[in-house]
Amino acid sequence: MNVPIWAWIATIVATVLLMSIDFVIVARRPHAPSVRESTIWVSFYISLALLFGLGIWAVRGSDYAGQFIAGWVTEYSLSVDNLFVFIIIMSRFAVPRQYQQKILLIGIALALVLRALFIAAGSALVHQFVWTFYIFGAVLFVTAVRLLRHEDNDNSEFRENAAIRWSRRLLPMSATGDHSRLTTREPSGRRVFTPLFIVVIAIGTTDVLFALDSIPAIFGLTVEPYLVLTANVFALMGLRQLYFLLGGLLDRLKYLAFGLSVILAFIGVKLVLQALAGNNVPFINGGDPVTWAPHIPIWMSLTIIVGALLVTTVASLVSTRRDQRRLAATDQGDPDRADELAHADVRFRTTLGLGTDRKGS
Repeated sequence: MNVPIWAWIATIVATVLLMSIDFVIVARRPHAPSVRESTIWVSFYISLALLFGLGIWAVRGSDYAGQFIAGWVTEYSLSVDNLFVFIIIMSRFAVPRQYQQKILLIGIALALVLRALFIAAGSALVHQFVWTFYIFGAVLFVTAVRLLRHEDNDNSEFRENAAIRWSRRLLPMSATGDHSRLTTREPSGRRVFTPLFIVVIAIGTTDVLFALDSIPAIFGLTVEPYLVLTANVFALMGLRQLYFLLGGLLDRLKYLAFGLSVILAFIGVKLVLQALAGNNVPFINGGDPVTWAPHIPIWMSLTIIVGALLVTTVASLVSTRRDQRRLAATDQGDPDRADELAHADVRFRTTLGLGTDRKGS
């Protein structure tokens, strides 16, 4: 896919412009957006991504458009999983709700810059070395297993990473709980960083850690740097509003980890098959390509990705509703009805192959 330099420049300028408009709106009136406001903005960014996909279809054809849509849906769904951690970070640092928009916006801007660097490095590797797909595939398999074991979704505590500890140790920090600015001036005149700066680092670096899984995933769907970058841009641009829109609803997505693990495992298989088809590793098939390795078309990838998300989302909502009915039956002094609903939910999870309820309900 030959993308002219002006298209790259236009895309970067448009992204910076949208982020700047967002920042001006948030800076002028710090507030916690309503459900209506969040819905409008999330719908806007989703519509923008779909229109962009249609534009690619019109200019470059359905195959590239399908690659973008599949990549965007995958990155967006993985970004939703990030929101669980973002909520824990906000709670851990006791960030007032009216300032959370600002923190998320700056953190997402930082994540976009760092992801761009990851994408540039990843693109150079996959175009130069086919064996990179083996490594990416292994990373996705490990991540899928960790998700099934709930290690990636342990929301009980937030553990500060090395970047946060380094910032606390080396940077001049204010002892006040001011979350309205990144820096402040002490009575002595010295400029110091506020706790807001630490929270921004926590949001940005946490997203980068997630990117170590999501970037290999999208390279399993497309190796076009422009599509990889734009899919990530659209996935992150509406994340701030999605944070406020979903809010307490995130706990209802109890089976999201299962859907994401299926997606990552599938893309991991796809990456390994691509690596086998172009194999040049000496100890695999004598260094020759494996001719029997099947090619998975993008329409099949998109179907499996969307299907996994739909099944786990519907299953989560159905199970959550049953949990609420069971609790209501218990409160009303009807243990037999509560047990009946509990057994029905176990059968429901078993039928779908979801295993044990990750929330322990």
